Amino acid sequence: MYITKLSHFFNEDGEIPTDMPIEARELGNFLALLVDTTTDFESEPGFDSRVTCLNKGCKGIVRSTILFDENDEIYWECPVCKEAGTISEWEGSKWDNSKI
Repeated sequence: MYITKLSHFFNEDGEIPTDMPIEARELGNFLALLVDTTTDFESEPGFDSRVTCLNKGCKGIVRSTILFDENDEIYWECPVCKEAGTISEWEGSKWDNSKI
């Protein structure tokens, strides 16, 4: 299970830098896509995010939801391979659609 803080992937401008190692950049982009789709409040909780699982060879579409708790973490899980995780510190990022 991945436990991540999206802010750890940002540079000083709030962007995911292109000069970070490719594996880290791919994970950061995957997490940013999940934040983008999950915070689009026209979607239902626990919905299919339209984001393909990050595991190589897995074709599952990740399901995600905001856990409205003290940290407002985003929980995500692939129904195919069962990879899962949480994302915190996403609020206020450019991928946060809840602020719109």
